[in-house]
Amino acid sequence: MYALSFSFEVFMKENKFQAQLIKDVKSLLPGCYVLKNDPNYIQGFPDLLILYNNKWAALECKRSETASHRPNQEYYVISLNAMSYASFVYPENREEVLHELQRALES
Repeated sequence: MYALSFSFEVFMKENKFQAQLIKDVKSLLPGCYVLKNDPNYIQGFPDLLILYNNKWAALECKRSETASHRPNQEYYVISLNAMSYASFVYPENREEVLHELQRALES
């Protein structure tokens, strides 16, 4: 029972972080579209796809810097970052990632 309760609590924390992050991105990049990807469609593909003017970025949300990565997440973040901008984002690097995201999509 404790494990289930703990997992749900961690999930909620990541969910709340992701919801606030989406609000922050929309505020930072007015007129952008933020799409939440289906985790069951392509296993490991980043959580969020951001479309802004003629550019895009992908973000994989984590509850903390030390949260484990699921299979393929590292691969997709590296691969997508080579195409445009992609990053893992968690509360500890949120400001840095938002700054990099803005720089990448407004350039």
